[in-house]
Amino acid sequence: MSPQPAPAPLLIACALGIEHLALRTGDRTGAGGPVTVLRTGMGPAAAERSVGRVLADPALEAAAVLATGFCAGLAPGMHPGDLVVAEETRDPRGTTPCVGTDLLVKELARTVPGRTVHTGPLTGSGHVVRGAERAELLATGAIAVDMESAATLLSAVRTGARPVAAVRVVVDAPEHELVRIGTVRGGISAFRVLRSVLPAFFEWHRSLLLPRR
Repeated sequence: MSPQPAPAPLLIACALGIEHLALRTGDRTGAGGPVTVLRTGMGPAAAERSVGRVLADPALEAAAVLATGFCAGLAPGMHPGDLVVAEETRDPRGTTPCVGTDLLVKELARTVPGRTVHTGPLTGSGHVVRGAERAELLATGAIAVDMESAATLLSAVRTGARPVAAVRVVVDAPEHELVRIGTVRGGISAFRVLRSVLPAFFEWHRSLLLPRR
């Protein structure tokens, strides 16, 4: 009897030390295969470089990739601690469709009850977005912005066909602009939410490992 193939790994990518801390101290039980949490560094260039380097490792060449961390909400009515599940990520180089968004929405609602989950396009930026620029990005159809997700997923699919997704926690929004992360209630709330989401990521990953009918 031939041995079962090893399950495909999961690569979870974030940018900041505080995001990495939240993910490292979250609940790791229930993973459907090997999980690597990568801190890429801040900005699209750092994300693209780090993800490309890690996926060149034969042990991770078939990994599913999920970009996560904090983001800025663009739509009125968003609050710190809300979740954003990207239907696609965008940057000036193009659009990357995300996989399994409906499942992620369902699992996040179950894992972090009481938190609003928004779905839509997640756009990339090379800088922190403030003030009127939010309205300009909202007018493109995007619901949130961050600096790394689009570059992370673009780098991931360029290295080979694989499932990709992006889930972000809103840390500031039009009515709740954040001055410095971790020092105000919004930053603390977002940290706690990010620390809680790993079980939903693992369910998404496990669903990818199931045989398709």
